Amino acid sequence: MNSAAGGAQRTTMKLKDYFARISYKGPLQPLDLKTLTAVLQRHIRSVPFENLNIHCGETIEFGLEAVYKKIVKYHRGGWCLENNLLFSWVLQTMGYDVTLLGSHVYVPQENKYDDGMNHLLLKVVIDGKAYVVDVGFGIAFQMWQPVELVSGKEQTQKPGTFRITEDNGMWYFDKLKRKVYSSDFENKSLYFDGPEDLTCKKIFAFTLKPRSIEEFREQNTILQTAPDSLFVKKSICSLQTTTGFQVLIGWTLTEAKYDYKDNMDLIERTTLTDEEVEKTLKERFNIRLKKKLVPRNESLIPAS
Repeated sequence: MNSAAGGAQRTTMKLKDYFARISYKGPLQPLDLKTLTAVLQRHIRSVPFENLNIHCGETIEFGLEAVYKKIVKYHRGGWCLENNLLFSWVLQTMGYDVTLLGSHVYVPQENKYDDGMNHLLLKVVIDGKAYVVDVGFGIAFQMWQPVELVSGKEQTQKPGTFRITEDNGMWYFDKLKRKVYSSDFENKSLYFDGPEDLTCKKIFAFTLKPRSIEEFREQNTILQTAPDSLFVKKSICSLQTTTGFQVLIGWTLTEAKYDYKDNMDLIERTTLTDEEVEKTLKERFNIRLKKKLVPRNESLIPAS
């Protein structure tokens, strides 16, 4: 683990406080897949995937201590560089074999994987088997269980079927999509491509080269300052539920129920007022912001 998790910082970071934050009261032993899955599911249902600092005029700080304070002490969420960094510390402190990995998120508008290493994920080895672990993707493509690192193996979870495919040292992480039932396809949410595309959603590509968190420092700045960054164009707050997920993007609240009927997911959307946005963050996501949020939901498609 990177030195950000060591030294004097560990004296202020307590595992019991993290578990209290995610309301986890289960066993910490044995260090097996069942325990890992239980902690992962409590995390994704308690800690939102969100970028709201950007839209409150604040910076998303870099480093483990800052992330711990934000998520554990201040009861906020975070994006991948925050959620997965904190989770790596949790798992390593518990005793798991954890490695940081870097990936390139697929950009549908450009039909390619991003050039920058812009997504942090984890590799966890249990009894000689390697798993991909990610608590920081959010919305419809958030895994609910670790995905075994086996090329070509389709692995079905409540959110759908995930698949990792290896090609010449590059691993591709995809999700096979279910049909979606919605009364409103005109107002598409961030991760829904519509009823015409039901086959496979490319999510990210990665290698197994171990990374340090410092290798993401530049991306941490770019993702929250570049005018064309998804995180600059959209204010996002999502949380997994026991049946699906809920996400607030700009003024649009989307609720999803997985496998609602006939292998079909139910999607429902509501447009909120500014006052309702603040109320929804408190009631649905348990988030109270220090500064005023300016909701934003701009198109990712370049103007012609």
